[in-house]
Amino acid sequence: MLSITGLGKILIKATVTAMFTQLMLTRLRMGWRQEVPGRLSLNKSSALITLLLLGITSAVFAQQDQRFEAGSYFLDNQGSNKYALIMAGPSASAENAGRFKQWAYSLHDILARDYGYSSATISLLLDKGAGQDPGSERVDGACDRAGIEAQITALQAQLKPGDQLTVFLIGHGSGGEEQSKFNIVGPDITGEEFSQLLDGFDQQNLVVVNGTSASYGFSAALSAPGRIIISSTRSPSEKYDPIFPRFFIEGLDNRAGDRDKNNRLSLLEAFNYATQNVTQWYEEQGRLAAEHAGLDDNGDALFTLSPTVTEIDGRLAEIAYIDNSVANDAGLSAEAIAGLMKIQEIERSVFILRGNKADYLEVDYWQQMETLLVALARTTAASAALN
Repeated sequence: MLSITGLGKILIKATVTAMFTQLMLTRLRMGWRQEVPGRLSLNKSSALITLLLLGITSAVFAQQDQRFEAGSYFLDNQGSNKYALIMAGPSASAENAGRFKQWAYSLHDILARDYGYSSATISLLLDKGAGQDPGSERVDGACDRAGIEAQITALQAQLKPGDQLTVFLIGHGSGGEEQSKFNIVGPDITGEEFSQLLDGFDQQNLVVVNGTSASYGFSAALSAPGRIIISSTRSPSEKYDPIFPRFFIEGLDNRAGDRDKNNRLSLLEAFNYATQNVTQWYEEQGRLAAEHAGLDDNGDALFTLSPTVTEIDGRLAEIAYIDNSVANDAGLSAEAIAGLMKIQEIERSVFILRGNKADYLEVDYWQQMETLLVALARTTAASAALN
């Protein structure tokens, strides 16, 4: 790993232009470090601050009817852990069945390789269960009602308050006049039924990524305060198999969707990466888009197609991360872990403040933002010296 040649003193002035200029000069003086997964290097923090300032200076912040109250939602700490439940349903088509399996296996492996998950924290329910094919050792059971209920019961016993569970649904869905359903082996499960199963996670942070066709009605039934629900479609009429899961998983792979370059991937970043690539794919195919993904993170069951920190939806997803916190990195000292957790805490505060800009007088907002950005730069420098 290359050494850092010096931080220098960061002088953040009253105007945004001076803040941006000084931070960019500081970044140029730093030198570069080799990236270590799970650790925030100094150049990563500077990239984050640069993007924050660019967003602050260029965005027009709309007035909001609701103030964003993050509370303790998705607040990482050294004692919390993250779990994933991957559910890949059956298909009558061998081609689709193979695609669903490949997506499920890829998602399993990426979470284990890049995000600090393990076989103990990933549960995979696939079609009729484990077969004889290579890779079937990943499978924990069948994607049927009994398997789903048993796995959720086991997770409820395993997860502690403050842990995070992300549920990924892959396969076919149905909607329309009847209740929206996720197609599983045997009788299908409705959104209302699945929501009742998830009600037991009232002390945990919950994310659902529904990558099925006609997923909107099912996804809307899962909406609740403190939950992040992602739907690959915006209506029951979007009944063709979506490609959204392909690009959502691609965004996770090697953190390709990490836009602010803080070496962590938020749900908002993953969603935006996937939707942008879905749009591009349809344009390249010369076809009208047959799917429009949406995100709901304020519990009103109304999905936003382009969530941002200036919208009602998107502000919780921005501070919710897929990866486990750096506290799970056994290669760090206790002091280094504390420093990196502090960095994540300050980043969270910056995002929350930015989302609530409309609630502050201009001078008060910039005073608080300046304090946070200075603290972020200083804490990053101190943490980098320990690594």
